Amino acid sequence: MENYTRRRFIAIMGSAMMVSGNSPLAVADATAPATPEATSGPRPVKYGMLHNELRCIGCKACVTACKKTNQVPDGVTRLEILQTVDIPATDNSKPIKQFFRKSCQHCDNPPCVSVCPTGASFKDALTGIVDVNDKRCVGCRYCIAACPYHVRFINPVTNTADKCNFCRETNLAAGKRPACVEICPTKALVFGDLNDPESDISKMIKSNPIYRSKVYLGTGPNLYRIPGKYGDTEHA
Repeated sequence: MENYTRRRFIAIMGSAMMVSGNSPLAVADATAPATPEATSGPRPVKYGMLHNELRCIGCKACVTACKKTNQVPDGVTRLEILQTVDIPATDNSKPIKQFFRKSCQHCDNPPCVSVCPTGASFKDALTGIVDVNDKRCVGCRYCIAACPYHVRFINPVTNTADKCNFCRETNLAAGKRPACVEICPTKALVFGDLNDPESDISKMIKSNPIYRSKVYLGTGPNLYRIPGKYGDTEHA
């Protein structure tokens, strides 16, 4: 099974191509045939996201924007904002709350990809985005069981695995940032190329204390976090 999935993974990655145009957000199509531009063009980007827990107010505008932009059905979600700290107000003080973003980590070594028996779960070679090809997915749920972040689900409309893909087929394809980043009223989310030291996200990571979830598993998560006032609040 392991060799089979590796062959499928290599086949998918070899077929990726960069979408042409002037968009600052490059998106690869993992189902398209390979082209010379895809194999000899600019170096791949590596997209990541940073959630600033000091800025997040738990308004969940990001959740609403994600569902609308990506037509996520009722009853399931690609993104959750979990309240992790709740200290009641005393006298004239305001209540203290802290929030944690729960969504796909777009891992360097995604276990969801290695267990997929059909090659439906893949890592985009040119963007680093972990995604699902719903035309290949058979709904076996292996990837859901393998994900240590518990962020995958079965889409009740397509009956296939679903998750955050950084709006790869919607906003990114249109040259925009992910919907959650675009809508955030407090600028708590930063998105960009981790391979570019001059990108906003790279600068934020370099200049702030950060943490990532479950790094001890070796998955290499690419969702970074600036801890809130009460420190790391990692959730299972």
